[in-house]
Amino acid sequence: MTEKNPKRGVASKCARCEDLCCRYITVKIPAPRTIRDFDGLLWQLAHENVQVYKDSSGWHLLVCNPCIHLRDQGGCKIYDRRPITCREHSTENCEYRNPISKTSALFFDGYKALDRYCKKKFKTWDRRF
Repeated sequence: MTEKNPKRGVASKCARCEDLCCRYITVKIPAPRTIRDFDGLLWQLAHENVQVYKDSSGWHLLVCNPCIHLRDQGGCKIYDRRPITCREHSTENCEYRNPISKTSALFFDGYKALDRYCKKKFKTWDRRF
């Protein structure tokens, strides 16, 4: 991530972006296999600002909450002291042009999307109660 500095007129991906990588966290999760596993994901998606996706590296929980160090006008308030994760983040796979929702093999933006998927995947989905 590069600090946005309007005074310098930085012409990088980060300068044109809306700090997408600073507005969520992702956590790798075990691949769901059973009805119970998918029902657990459904419970997670019943919470605001939570999404789930599967990409080439596996399954992930995506929590859409901005970083507390993100400036109102964009950029990082603690850029010189930012965590190692931020320092190592590469713009190579930046979401600016390739949003997670479009590049993932599976993407569930909420409860209803996963419920629809599970109804197709499991014939007994609605009888799990």
